[in-house]
Amino acid sequence: MRPVVLCFSGLDPSGGAGLQADIEAIGQAGAYATVACTAITIQSSQQVLGFEACAADLVEAQATTVLDDLPVAVIKSGMLGTTDNIAMLTRLFAEGVITEGTPFVLDPVLVANSGGSLGDEQTLVTAFRKLLPYATLLTPNTHELRALSGEQDLHIGAQTLCTQGADAVLVKTSHDFDSGDINQYLYTEGKMVHQSTLPRLTGEFHGSGCSLASFIAGRLAMGDALIDAIKAADSWITQTLQAADVPHPDDASAQLIPNRFVRV
Repeated sequence: MRPVVLCFSGLDPSGGAGLQADIEAIGQAGAYATVACTAITIQSSQQVLGFEACAADLVEAQATTVLDDLPVAVIKSGMLGTTDNIAMLTRLFAEGVITEGTPFVLDPVLVANSGGSLGDEQTLVTAFRKLLPYATLLTPNTHELRALSGEQDLHIGAQTLCTQGADAVLVKTSHDFDSGDINQYLYTEGKMVHQSTLPRLTGEFHGSGCSLASFIAGRLAMGDALIDAIKAADSWITQTLQAADVPHPDDASAQLIPNRFVRV
């Protein structure tokens, strides 16, 4: 069968982000998506109104059932929701429930998509730092990078996260709205090994970050080298945003939804 990616993420009823974005992006990368739902959110395409996290034992049962059934090639995590869920995933790696060496794309979500607190940020940061040593690729936005590393300079922050255990860190500047084009920097072993520039399109997009991380995970499952997976994801995400759906055409400030089924 197609290479399998197991995603840990939350359910977004609007379909713009979370598990639906993971499934669509991984499918477009050519791989097969399986999921362990970490939370049920109440959200529109524009705003998070609330969420209820799934208990860690429930998430673990979902994941281990998939791991026992299918040949999982890559793990991807997005919104884990609670420190218990972060600790549970850390334990699955530490105890070998997830096969040692399985590539892991970690999107360290600290704030719910479209806003909304997931709890005390510093507590989440502390929990995530124990998960970092298992990450093949960490994909933080600038806020997440600064929070996890404790550094304001993005490059020093990426180097710090490498020393904390992440194999590679992809720095994304899409959340720095005062900048021009979107620059991305890939660090491995504390050194920048790849840089790319993406056009900054007009508007804000719901689910672009999780889509990018999941497409990379899908391409890693398909056998791409890390830099090749990132290059493919950059091209794909740009086209999905250029073709984005417009849920509220009369509101220029409304978030757009990436068209993950655009032909590339």
